[in-house]
Amino acid sequence: MKNPFLEAGRVVGTHGIRGELRVEPWCDSARFLTGFSEFYWDGGKEKVKVASSRPHKNLLLLKLEGIDTVEQGDALRGRVLFLNRKDVKLPEGRFFVQDLIGLSAVDADDGRVYGKVTDVFPTGSNDVYQVTDEDGKNYLVPAIRGVVVRVDVDAGVMELRPMRGIFDDAD
Repeated sequence: MKNPFLEAGRVVGTHGIRGELRVEPWCDSARFLTGFSEFYWDGGKEKVKVASSRPHKNLLLLKLEGIDTVEQGDALRGRVLFLNRKDVKLPEGRFFVQDLIGLSAVDADDGRVYGKVTDVFPTGSNDVYQVTDEDGKNYLVPAIRGVVVRVDVDAGVMELRPMRGIFDDAD
């Protein structure tokens, strides 16, 4: 079952003296997070309203309602902000990393199970999926068309047509 709340980022400090927070985004960019009017603490248990937000370098500067001093902001350092999944619209073919972790990686042609997706690495040009087999051996799979044939998060499956040498020894 998909978690209704997704990790958005972590408060890493304050900015200025009026309680503005510096947030390390755990998504594609800080700009993405500027489109939200509310976030949540504690895995979705407590809603907080956004007064303002803006990207700053690779961080999000976030002003929350009710946080008005540097001391109040500093007390939030290390806390994780969450988004409600219902508030996020992803383009076709895009997925939350949290939803990809744990998918079974299987061969699109013969159904052979390669393992489970255990991590996702952004590389700039395309992501790379780490697939770990039942013996604990890790394989790196480029997240490109032709290799990743189909992703069905609801069924828990990622179908692959891997390039030669990824799961077998290339001659």
